[in-house]
Amino acid sequence: MSSTEQFKVWAPRAHDVQLIVDGAHYPMRRAKKRGWWVSDIPMKPGQRYGYLLHDGNDWVGPFPDPRTRRQPDGIHGLSEVFSTDFPWTDHGHTTKKLQGQVIYELHVGTFTPEGTFAGVVDKLDYLVDLGVTAIELMPVQPFGGERNWGYDGVDWFAVHEGYGGPEELKKLIDAAHAHNIDVFLDVVYNHFGPDGNYNGLFGPYTTMGSTGWGDVVNLSGANSDEVRAYVLDAVRQWLEEFHVDGLRLDAVHSYDDRAAYSIMEDINRIADETGAIIIAESDLNDPRIISAYKHGGYGLDAQWLDDVHHALHTVITGENDAYYEDYGTLDILADTLRHGYRFRRTYSTFRERTHGKELDLSRIAPWQLITYTTTHDQVGNRARGDRPSQNLTPAQHALKAAVIFFSPFTPMIFMGEETYAQTPFPFFVSHTDEHLLRLTSEGRAHEFARYGWDLGTVPDPADTATFESAKLDWDCGNDSVEIHSAYKKLLSLRKDFNLARDDLRELQVEHGKNWLTMGYDDVVLAATFSDEPATVPVGGKLIYSFTQPKVTETSTVLDPWGFAVISR
Repeated sequence: MSSTEQFKVWAPRAHDVQLIVDGAHYPMRRAKKRGWWVSDIPMKPGQRYGYLLHDGNDWVGPFPDPRTRRQPDGIHGLSEVFSTDFPWTDHGHTTKKLQGQVIYELHVGTFTPEGTFAGVVDKLDYLVDLGVTAIELMPVQPFGGERNWGYDGVDWFAVHEGYGGPEELKKLIDAAHAHNIDVFLDVVYNHFGPDGNYNGLFGPYTTMGSTGWGDVVNLSGANSDEVRAYVLDAVRQWLEEFHVDGLRLDAVHSYDDRAAYSIMEDINRIADETGAIIIAESDLNDPRIISAYKHGGYGLDAQWLDDVHHALHTVITGENDAYYEDYGTLDILADTLRHGYRFRRTYSTFRERTHGKELDLSRIAPWQLITYTTTHDQVGNRARGDRPSQNLTPAQHALKAAVIFFSPFTPMIFMGEETYAQTPFPFFVSHTDEHLLRLTSEGRAHEFARYGWDLGTVPDPADTATFESAKLDWDCGNDSVEIHSAYKKLLSLRKDFNLARDDLRELQVEHGKNWLTMGYDDVVLAATFSDEPATVPVGGKLIYSFTQPKVTETSTVLDPWGFAVISR
């Protein structure tokens, strides 16, 4: 940090601004750049500061800096000047290409008993042994209280102190790189959290409308240039200063972005400079998100693909309520495996409209689609927050993993599934405003009631016990050991058979009444989705199975909910 760097803040809504540094008040002056205010006071690491705003009638505040890089006393406290200096040791590290990666999604606060970045560091050897090549951290930006999924963040340049703050995040990234593990951050640019969001007092960071989680971020309206710069500068900070290897953009379908250049394209161009990976969460089934610039796309590297999850989940569990009503047959699962998108300008019963557009498989590689047996959303959006592993037999659980890992899509593991975790992952918050806590609980209850869930089973998001129940139990039982072994073997076979292939059109998928095969000329996965044994017309040499199939040269008899990896 330069000793001549000055305090400055974008506050076009303020009639006047005062800077508070270590308890002293200083006037600020309007800068040449519209809406900005500056001070002649130099910034020094460790200074506590904030801003008083005059709204035309009174002085209000002090408030933390919208671009604060550290909030040592939480989201309502003063900001702290944070030095960019750090003794990095990862000078030889380069971000791996997405093709061939195995991603592990985790929530820092519940992944280990400590609930810290340091706790994650202690598990890096374990993740390497499992076969993980990248970890994806659920959002780590500051939020109200000490417990939150992270999607209520308000300070987009800062790091939650309860996890260890910015210094400990850098230590985790440095340690991960030493283990040849990439680090992705989940970032939320579609809304601000409701607790501690003071940005609206400074300027028009949001606009009319609601995403369902908060006001719409102003990406297209008046004064949106500075809001977009706010997002893009945060992106650059994570990728350059923090050495982050990639970002997962939360719910891009909620962006109110009508500019000729999408904010996603602008984000990706910054990533192009560093070689970082940008992944979108999107339910639009819109090929533009992951299509190259030259083909009119935004150029992102990949997107989460709920379609494969939904298709697989429904054929194993039989659930068909809410958004699952568009799935539920092996024909749909096979079709989704062949095409990536379930909806390709076809009708969605759940949405009650035509949805999606077909991927051009000659231009889009299957590894650009992230698939999974579950995610934080697919667990936490259930009334009890119950995991698939709490409802499935070990054989069914291993079967789901086999389908995901054997596909050419990029696989992602949600923390704990590889050990058949019996701990739930319910939604939890600890807003500092009691009114917000009540509204959050009522909102969750209303949503679950709309989908027919029993409200008596919904944990209170604000209850400490709800958060504690979500912490992983690392004391593994026999089933856990067997599942963990299966995950390691399947990931090893995925690498051995080079299953992260380039062309989805080469994937051979066939199915019968209760069985499905997927594979290539050299290797195939045979699977049955039934309580009854199934004879599958594929034979060869058995490479691996979780159960005891009978494999001949021409056919395979699978146990109920069984699978077999066969070399032919």
